[in-house]
Amino acid sequence: MNQPTFAVTRFKNRNGVISWRVDGRLHGVRIRKNFKSREEAIAEKATQELKALQADAGLQSATTFLSEEQLREAETAFNRLKEKPRSLSFYLDFALENYREPQTRKLLSDAVPLYTATKDHEFAQDQISAPQLERIKRDLKRLRKQFPNVTVAELTAEGLIAFFNLGKPSKKTYNNRRGIVSTFLKFSFQNGWISENPIAKVPHHRIRRKRCSAATLSATKAAELMKHVEGLEGGRFVPFFALCLFAGIRPCVRTGEILRLKPELVNLENGVINITAEVSKVREPRKVTIQPNLAAWLKAYPLDKFPIVPENFQHVRAKIAKQFGLSHDILRHTFISMFVAKFRSVGEASLQAGNSEAIIRKHYLDLKGPTEAEVFYAIMPKGTAGEEEPKALPVAA
Repeated sequence: MNQPTFAVTRFKNRNGVISWRVDGRLHGVRIRKNFKSREEAIAEKATQELKALQADAGLQSATTFLSEEQLREAETAFNRLKEKPRSLSFYLDFALENYREPQTRKLLSDAVPLYTATKDHEFAQDQISAPQLERIKRDLKRLRKQFPNVTVAELTAEGLIAFFNLGKPSKKTYNNRRGIVSTFLKFSFQNGWISENPIAKVPHHRIRRKRCSAATLSATKAAELMKHVEGLEGGRFVPFFALCLFAGIRPCVRTGEILRLKPELVNLENGVINITAEVSKVREPRKVTIQPNLAAWLKAYPLDKFPIVPENFQHVRAKIAKQFGLSHDILRHTFISMFVAKFRSVGEASLQAGNSEAIIRKHYLDLKGPTEAEVFYAIMPKGTAGEEEPKALPVAA
């Protein structure tokens, strides 16, 4: 590289005044300036030579109010935009328009109660069910325990993935946890507690749907169960098991329909159980036909004398469940499969069970045969032994 040189010379003007001249060329352009003192001329010479060096190195010299650190950041920004189609101002305007700093560094322990309060309100307005509300509160309680003393903004995708995988859950459980936390984080974003939702970087498992069979009791096993229950403590547990097994009432003793079912909703005279929206898990009313064997059980153990859910029932129910291998919803599954086998109506089973026809076809169709269903609907209490078996009630059209 040929470095341009500038000379400083002394000369006398026509008026007799002595001046100092800086003379040279920069990129083919001649530069000549006069100064009153030699010191000013030397300073200008150095300035011009520096400009020449900067030009050769691709650098520019400019007067600015930016600090050295700010200048370096600006240079970095321009270098990052070399291959971009827009200017720095365009991207800056976009960021200023769309980016919002979190308004509050909200602790997770403070944010969760505020969110669950909105869910309590939704439950009061019949927008969500009691089981759904319980799952939301349970999972967010675990989230708080997993991440103590952190703000919502400090939650990361990596940390959430580890939380969703605690206990090696099934893909469905993982997705359910993700869904609950995702809704909470959307609420946090709307309130300005986070500027970016980390759930977008958390994968969602794709689950292949396939036809499967629900766990059920055989008619013989169901008869053994009811015989056993009838012999316990004067039969005070009969109504619970009879209603869940022969009417398909959801049996969970924490949040199930059976807890909200009142005796006045069971009308033996009309042969109908009225599941109101307040009782229904899905907040949709339905009517269940009382079949003759259920009517016999409820007449032998009337609800005005035998509570649907007796006091101190959980311990006894757990022992019975262990003895007979009763899973969570097996009584209800047995009712639906036996109903379909006897009446061969997926549509009516859907209406009485409160499930979609697709679910009935997928899980309950052809699990039981007509012969076994007849045995199931002939299960009677001891009080009716030897009496003529009543005819089955017709299925509603």
